[in-house]
Amino acid sequence: MSTRRPGLRERKKQATREALRVAALRLALEQGPENVRVDDIAEAAGVSPRTYNNYFSSREQAIVAAVTADRESRIAAAVTARPAGVRLSDAVIDAVVEQFTDPGDEARDALLMITASPALRETYAATAGSLAGPLAEALVERTGGMDRLAAEVLAACVGTAAKLALQSWLSSAGASAGGLVVLSGSLPDLMRAALSPLAPALDAAAPASPVLEQSGDDQR
Repeated sequence: MSTRRPGLRERKKQATREALRVAALRLALEQGPENVRVDDIAEAAGVSPRTYNNYFSSREQAIVAAVTADRESRIAAAVTARPAGVRLSDAVIDAVVEQFTDPGDEARDALLMITASPALRETYAATAGSLAGPLAEALVERTGGMDRLAAEVLAACVGTAAKLALQSWLSSAGASAGGLVVLSGSLPDLMRAALSPLAPALDAAAPASPVLEQSGDDQR
């Protein structure tokens, strides 16, 4: 995907946002999210509470952002990077499932903390919708001709499906005998079940791929 180099002002904003979300996650893991104040996060990041409010509207938003940072761009990059012969629906579904269900080793403790907090669970689920913009760009780029409106509609549907799958998974949270929060069901399975109904629409909106056309001719 084509990208432009951000200017100095934009880079400073990105650095401030990164400092805030890193501080928020560190404090939440050390003290428990319910014990962290916005003022604490701002002080740890070296900014004022007023500056904090320019980036995040709550402590939960900052904590969750540390886990979901750049997820949307990673999904978009994964979609465009899939081999040309892969169907668009497979490229999109595989990319979304991978990024939502494999947070990486560093994020596992944070995700466990998120699942244990109702407020963090709600905020985490709400982030799924933010993938629509970058994904729409990826759909247009990968297909080399998808109608822009169609790409935006499909990307919004993917974001909504991912959000519903997350909400379903997170709503299953219950405490075990030892007090540990346990989630029932498989998130990858729920995510694929939510996204699969969109596969025909994704493939129908994509211009025919020469590789796939050749494959179909060979089968005939």
